Amino acid sequence: MRKTNVVTTEDVLLKLCQSVTGVLTKASDSPVHHSAMVQKINKTSLKPDLGCFVLFDGGFSGLVVINFEAKAALEIYSKYMTHMGIPQEELASLHTSDEVSDVLGELMNQIVGDFTGKIRRSLQTNITQNQPKMIVINKNINVTIDNNIDNPIARRVSFTTEENNIFYLELSMERTEFIQLEEFEEHEEMSPDDILNEERTKTVKKQSNKKKTASQHINSLTDDLGI
Repeated sequence: MRKTNVVTTEDVLLKLCQSVTGVLTKASDSPVHHSAMVQKINKTSLKPDLGCFVLFDGGFSGLVVINFEAKAALEIYSKYMTHMGIPQEELASLHTSDEVSDVLGELMNQIVGDFTGKIRRSLQTNITQNQPKMIVINKNINVTIDNNIDNPIARRVSFTTEENNIFYLELSMERTEFIQLEEFEEHEEMSPDDILNEERTKTVKKQSNKKKTASQHINSLTDDLGI
C-alpha cells in the first residue's frame, strides 16, 4: 500500500528558508545559513533597523517578514552590488540610504518569487504575492494577516551571514496540510544563474541611468550659470 505523503506548515516554512538562503547566497556570492531550530512566536513584527514584509494569498495565505540589523543589511547590500560589478566607492555607506532599501526590497521579491515557484512545483497549488515593502524603523511595529484566517501560526528563524551578522525571518500563515493523492513529476525550476543575470542587467542599467541623469543635471546647471 502506498504511503501517503503529507506536507505541513513546517515543511512550507522550510521551503521558504531554503529560498532565503539560496537567493541571498547566490546574489551576494557568499554563504548565508539558516538555523536548524525554529521558534514559535505569538505575533509577527517589523524590528529595527530595516524591516521588510510581503503578503501572499491563493492556495493558502500568509505574511513574510524579514528584519535586518544595520550591519547585516549593509553586508548583504554591498556584497550583492559588488557581485553585480558596481565599484565599492559608489556604494551607499548608511543602512538608511534609499539604495540599500531598494536592493533589499528587490532581493525580498526574488526570495518570495523563488518560494512561490517551489510551492507551485511541489504542492501543485498557486500563491500570489504583493510588492514587498521595506521600511527603516527604530522601534517594533506589529504586523498581522487577516483575522478571518483559521488557526494561524507564527514562526521565527534566524539566519547568519558570512561575517556572522544575524537577521531574522518571521512567518505567519494559516495552519494547513497538503496530502498527496497521486504521483506526479515536479517541473524543473528556473536556474538561479538566469535569475541573477537578469537582475544584474537591471541593476547595472539602473546605475548607468542614475549617472546619466546626474551628469545631465550638472550640465544643465553649468549652462544656466554660463560656465
